[in-house]
Amino acid sequence: MVEHGRARPVASIRLYLDVDEPSWVRCRALSFLGSQYYDDVKPQRTRFERPALCLVAVLDQEVVGILDVEIDGASATIDTIATHPDHGQLGIASALLTSALPMLDDRGVTSLDAWTREDVAANAWYQRHGFAEEFRYLHVYKDWDGAAEGFTSPPGLSSPVRAFAHAEIEHESDLRARFRRVYVCRQYKRRI
Repeated sequence: MVEHGRARPVASIRLYLDVDEPSWVRCRALSFLGSQYYDDVKPQRTRFERPALCLVAVLDQEVVGILDVEIDGASATIDTIATHPDHGQLGIASALLTSALPMLDDRGVTSLDAWTREDVAANAWYQRHGFAEEFRYLHVYKDWDGAAEGFTSPPGLSSPVRAFAHAEIEHESDLRARFRRVYVCRQYKRRI
């Protein structure tokens, strides 16, 4: 990899190891901060109920890229794909996907899907890598200063301070008029 005429070290791609967890968490959190998923912070690595393929890109023993894929028979879903922002635009996410595809094929996976919001770069990345949009719906957030009308809580609790909900795409204009944070969430899918 070359940056401004200087050679950059190449990250190695391998299976996730338990010792990677602290830098996995840092990589994911820092990566997501610059996206519409900025509040999807996790204090520990995702644990999967189904089989999963978990790859990391490592540089100097630090995770700089993540690809976690949960497998459900012949279908699989990308749970996390992230690149540490200090190592962005170096092809790390693409290298992780390229490494994962034959491994998924060996496990009998024939289709891979992913979900993302409106981030232009993320949508373009999926499209460049052979994914096509299959479905869309809305992610809607009620923030602390948003109207509580229509939200209820069990007796003894205040109305919700924050809320996250899904909605049908047909309600987009009405919901955008009412809430500041409304995102189109897209499902992308590709054949393996």
